Amino acid sequence: MKTPFVTKEKVIEIAAKYPTPFHIYDEKGIRKNAGAVKQAFAWNPGFREYFAVKANANPYIMDIFQDYDMGFDCSSAAELLLSQAVGADGSHIMFSSNDTPESEYALADKMGAIINLDDITMIDHCEHALGGKLPKTMSCRYNPGGVIELSNGIMDNPGDSKYGMTKPQIIEAYRILKSKGVEHFGLHAFLVSNTVTNEYYPMLASKLFELAVEIKKETGISLSFINLSGGVGIPYKPGEQANDIAIIGEGVHRAFDEILVPEGMGDVSIYTEMGRFMMGPYGGLVTKAINEKHIYKEYIGTDACAANLMRPAIYGAYHHITVLGKEEAPCDHTYDVTGSLCENCDKFAVDRKLPEIDMGDYLFIHDTGAHGFSMGYNYNGKLWSGEIMLHEDGSFEQIRRPETIRDYFATLDGTPYYSKIRFDEA
Repeated sequence: MKTPFVTKEKVIEIAAKYPTPFHIYDEKGIRKNAGAVKQAFAWNPGFREYFAVKANANPYIMDIFQDYDMGFDCSSAAELLLSQAVGADGSHIMFSSNDTPESEYALADKMGAIINLDDITMIDHCEHALGGKLPKTMSCRYNPGGVIELSNGIMDNPGDSKYGMTKPQIIEAYRILKSKGVEHFGLHAFLVSNTVTNEYYPMLASKLFELAVEIKKETGISLSFINLSGGVGIPYKPGEQANDIAIIGEGVHRAFDEILVPEGMGDVSIYTEMGRFMMGPYGGLVTKAINEKHIYKEYIGTDACAANLMRPAIYGAYHHITVLGKEEAPCDHTYDVTGSLCENCDKFAVDRKLPEIDMGDYLFIHDTGAHGFSMGYNYNGKLWSGEIMLHEDGSFEQIRRPETIRDYFATLDGTPYYSKIRFDEA
């Protein structure tokens, strides 16, 4: 059973000031988890988590992670600027992008960020963007190809992924970078998304540690850091076993001692980029039931839609739903829970067993802290919701206001149409 981190009474209190829909975050849970991650890898003196900004690009949340000396994994100019705005220095910013405009390499370098190259062809682009002089520290992204299998079967297919370099390419890339004056090197790989198993990180670490040894033998380069990236997932469905970050950290530790230490590489720093694991369970979308429809199926319409949470509509992803105040009621009704987009896929749940839902009930859609708000969009002219932080003492604050009609049309400002829009009628 999944239990919301916020009660019906608290939601009623919040909604009286900040109407639904809104994403809400659990500061207590975020901090507890951040501390657990730091402790799990405390055996490695250089360890750092670089939170994947794409998972949740709210500066209030990023600021919390800075209390744990965490950095930020960025993939665009906007994410770089946001990281800079919260006070991150270059050593706390990892720039991992692909198909990268030269202007973004220049911005990352100006900030002193660690540039992680996705492809060998990007060396020339980066060098050109930086006026012919590469930074002293750079990283390369590896793709081993094939499929990734763990004890519970095939997890993903890196061979079908657009990211990273082959082994021959990455070894050659290190040779080229060394010849161009780079002095400190990193290795990065992201192979699997949302693994709910303690096996993945230790398996990935073993592969990358073995590659690091090979790189040293082939090129003479001893890596400064190895970035395990993301992929450590969360249990979206009730009954699924959550990952244990302490067990994961110890598994990576064993691989480190078995593979790197004997090769004289015990000083390599371990980095991670766990957006989903860091934030997923600590966010929820709160929405109100505003319509019911009885045709061939039973529908509950909400004041949120896929523009507020796209994962169920686009991926068919499962997000658990709690009807607040009815946690103990029998789930003896079958509903499709929908939004108001003019798309039939705009459904948060299909044929979901839930308690009887009355108009005005508040629904808590679980596990939206990562890739929830951040994947929002404006299709049908829908506006982005606000974001609320629930603090450890039970107080709350709005950490992003909802988008307005004026915001939506702002890019038309300066055209003859903007002045004709009747904002006062919206």
